[in-house]
Amino acid sequence: MGMIYQILSEAWTALRRNRTRSALTMLGIVWGIATVTLLIAYGGSFREILVNGFDAFGKGAVIAWPQQTSEQPGGQRAGKIVVLEQADLDMIKETANYVRHACLETVRRPGIGYEDRLVGTAAVRGVCPEYGDMRNEQPSEGRWINSLDELERRRVVFLGARVREQLFGGRPAVGETVVIGGVRFTVIGTMDRKIQLSNYFSSDDESTWIPYSAANDLWNAKYGDVLVFEPIAPQFEQRAEAQVLAAIATRQQFSPTDKKAIQMFGREEFRPVINGITIGLQVLLVFIGILTLGIGGVGVMNIMLVSVDERIGEIGLRRALGARKWHIKAQFLAETLLIMLLGGAIGIVVSYLVAAGVGTLPLMGPLFEDDSGKADIHLRISFFTIMISTLVLLVVGVLSALIPASRAANLDPVEALRYE
Repeated sequence: MGMIYQILSEAWTALRRNRTRSALTMLGIVWGIATVTLLIAYGGSFREILVNGFDAFGKGAVIAWPQQTSEQPGGQRAGKIVVLEQADLDMIKETANYVRHACLETVRRPGIGYEDRLVGTAAVRGVCPEYGDMRNEQPSEGRWINSLDELERRRVVFLGARVREQLFGGRPAVGETVVIGGVRFTVIGTMDRKIQLSNYFSSDDESTWIPYSAANDLWNAKYGDVLVFEPIAPQFEQRAEAQVLAAIATRQQFSPTDKKAIQMFGREEFRPVINGITIGLQVLLVFIGILTLGIGGVGVMNIMLVSVDERIGEIGLRRALGARKWHIKAQFLAETLLIMLLGGAIGIVVSYLVAAGVGTLPLMGPLFEDDSGKADIHLRISFFTIMISTLVLLVVGVLSALIPASRAANLDPVEALRYE
């Protein structure tokens, strides 16, 4: 222990001998470590926003669109139009054990009015109570549609953020009466702006939802426009899709392997794309940071090589007095790592200050006209980020120290003593 303390105190003395040089060398390391830390934090936040935007669509929702049959089972002609009815839904619920929830959805744009305001473009979507859970419709005020609304054909409506703003401005909407296609509906809930990277029919912000039974009273909803379902777990998505297709095929008498009869869009197919974009970006940012830190490391190595040249006489004397090769090596390693660790500590403090000063960087907030900041980059520096930065720093430090330390240790003591 005393040996380590002696080596470190000697290293500290050597660094203080050339204060300006040590400080300038350290500056390269401070800059490098702050860059690595901030870039890792940026990449992490970017990934989180993209994944959240992806999850906003629904944690596991699959959308099934009816098409035409393409195979000819048992003498039936291909090209038969596939429909989605309540009987298909019942069949799925009976037979598809990989499906957690399933729901028909019907959509029209009959116009929605409040007092003298009218939004003619809003999608009015008839859905089941489970739909809210599947598609991640989180009420910010009021509640989502429940099973009694569906059973009693209640005329209730849940509003997306843009529709609420267009009809009510900043006033509370829950409990108010709106008119949809000439029929009065009570607003039961509304939603905040939703940062979502995929949608269908219309963005959730510009949609309204009513019970499927109430939609059937407004317009004939015997046939659903799409079927929305969720597998029991994400890894069972393909099995759930196959079961849904088989259930509808059995009832409507077409081939259960006819993929073209129903087009399905699940989330797991798109996950590799999101992962590819975000992980690729994170790797690139870390690589840029490591290069910056590497440049600092080369600076340290240069200075330490100069230091070896300056102290050849001293090294020769110490060797002549019985210092081993590893003593000399440890001395120069300790000096280099001391510069690195001091620079690293200051660099991490700098990165915290920069992160606090910058706060958020705009990413998708402006695009979605969202000013809550939840869709913008937050430079959060986690313990994990610090660990990665420190690891990179130590690797660069050891690599920078090895050449000067080896050079010092391998000097011939006799030649070193004669060197002037």
